[in-house]
Amino acid sequence: MYERFGKRVGDVLLASLALLVLSPLLLGVALAVRLALGRPVLFRQERAGRDGRPFTLLKFRSMRDGPGEDAERLTPFGRRLRASALDELPQLLNVLRGEMSLVGPRPLPLAYLPRYTPRQRLRLRVRPGLAGAAQAAGRNALPWPERLELDARYAGHVTAMADLRAACGTLRILLSGRGVSAPGHATMPPLSGGGISTGGEEASSAS
Repeated sequence: MYERFGKRVGDVLLASLALLVLSPLLLGVALAVRLALGRPVLFRQERAGRDGRPFTLLKFRSMRDGPGEDAERLTPFGRRLRASALDELPQLLNVLRGEMSLVGPRPLPLAYLPRYTPRQRLRLRVRPGLAGAAQAAGRNALPWPERLELDARYAGHVTAMADLRAACGTLRILLSGRGVSAPGHATMPPLSGGGISTGGEEASSAS
């Protein structure tokens, strides 16, 4: 009952309330991004949603435009923005549109879809989320196999208590400042087949 009906009702109510309460903060961050990085203020990228359906993910921009890897384009301002996770707040609109949930596996690039194992593909049976079990366990510092396994476990058993634990755990990680990036990377290494990471950087963060 919770997974089929209660979760979505809670998403709409809480996301609406959060947008209302946080509107001054959203405006402040948007202004800071505009002053630090120029236009556009929002970063948009196609990500895989429930059942692998594509949707446009919204974030505040944290990198300079132009060529180069993530580490070269990520400014000190952008690093602080990502560490605080304030760049993710526009995804509350994705939640209201039904493309995301407040809690669920993080939405990953469409290019990753053929790289999942059958077990890892279970993460696609639920809406992606702002917070999640993998984020609560370590955010981007968690290796891909562990991260995708936690996503699969969550998707196989969605409960209100699991969502509450994931949300509280994610908040705790964010407040601690841990897990902003994988060791040796500006964000996360790209995903190869079977959930194994490879060298190099994605053009934009998979977090």
